[in-house]
Amino acid sequence: MATRPRISDVAILAGTSVSTVSNLLNGRSNRMSRETVLRIEAAIGKLDYRPHWAARQLKTGIVPIVGLLVPSVANPSHGDMARAVEVAAEVRGLQVVLGNTLRDPDRERRYTSNLFDLGIRGIIIASSPFALDHFHDFIERGLSIVVLDLGATLDGVEISIDSVSVDNRTAGYLATRHLIELGHTRIGYISGATATVSRQERQGGYLDALKEAGIATNADLIAATPAAFGFDDTNAADHGRSAATELLGRPERPTGIVAFNDMHALGACAAVRDMGLTVPRDISVVGIDDILLGRLFEPALTTVHQPVDALAEATVDLLSRRLRAERDGEITHIILKPTLVRRASAGPPREVNG
Repeated sequence: MATRPRISDVAILAGTSVSTVSNLLNGRSNRMSRETVLRIEAAIGKLDYRPHWAARQLKTGIVPIVGLLVPSVANPSHGDMARAVEVAAEVRGLQVVLGNTLRDPDRERRYTSNLFDLGIRGIIIASSPFALDHFHDFIERGLSIVVLDLGATLDGVEISIDSVSVDNRTAGYLATRHLIELGHTRIGYISGATATVSRQERQGGYLDALKEAGIATNADLIAATPAAFGFDDTNAADHGRSAATELLGRPERPTGIVAFNDMHALGACAAVRDMGLTVPRDISVVGIDDILLGRLFEPALTTVHQPVDALAEATVDLLSRRLRAERDGEITHIILKPTLVRRASAGPPREVNG
């Protein structure tokens, strides 16, 4: 039987010390060079090294497992985030248990309770909720939580839980401003019905861009009505198709559409085709998230990119340091900037094209 690789084997192969490898596994990599981190990660992969869980638990009192609660991996953006979180956690010797909550507070609480009963003391919440009250008693009992995709405040009051997010208001603004710069003045906005901070913020960015350009807000160009076919994270493309069909059927239809996320945007493209029109010649469409499917779509989807790997890295780093009691007290909020990705689904409106 082959001998299980030890941390000293990793150190020898990486050409570094055991303490340096240990520091990386425990999330203390802030003073390491990128070259050192890459050498250690490569050695871990080559040796298939796994920290000894029982020994670590006896030494630290911490189960090396964290929970990740997402709305639904049926939305590729959540699946991509789950992948990135797992990669960041594995480097630190942590495993990830995934739960799909459908943005239901009762399901979130049940998952949290079950994970806590299993000895798990760190959870990442990626549902962008308007309220966090259903987690407070677990926090008082010793649970560490980092919230993804929320921001620093709820209703103008700073939240008392660590958070990591993309700047969702800027994301909505960038998508809308791009259409304005192309010459569009009748710009529709489509979103799901689920009330979340990220949806509120992205629509706020859409309104900010219109106001900045002197374009009056037109409620007839905003479709964020309840979906008739169920939970809209699971049915995002169908909802985008339905919402876009609603907008395109109006007498003064938009020449461009900003979608809350890429799946809504792909659904909007389907609605354009349903009506015998083309993207972007007749209707331009811009999404938010930059999922892989959008790059493979024809025409390739113009979108706003979320730095998923950086979001996951920051989230896991915050949580792992909480679990090691390195960050008692002070709350941290990290907000990363999105970037516009110009592709083929957005162009000037037809009247500009001539």
